[in-house]
Amino acid sequence: MAHHHQEEKKEFNVTNLYYLVGLVFGLMTGAVLEVGIKWIIVGGVLGLLTALLFVAVFVRGRGQH
Repeated sequence: MAHHHQEEKKEFNVTNLYYLVGLVFGLMTGAVLEVGIKWIIVGGVLGLLTALLFVAVFVRGRGQH
């Protein structure tokens, strides 16, 4: 039983990509409104919430069919 190292395979987590896209486009939407830094942050939060809803409703159920 010498040093047997099992290499862990790192899978690309697509869910994080959805969150990143939601955050980036939410921030960009807030920036386009040009009403202040507060709305850029609000846009980012709303983008993350939209991505969370998308993942919970559409992506999680996709593999079950």
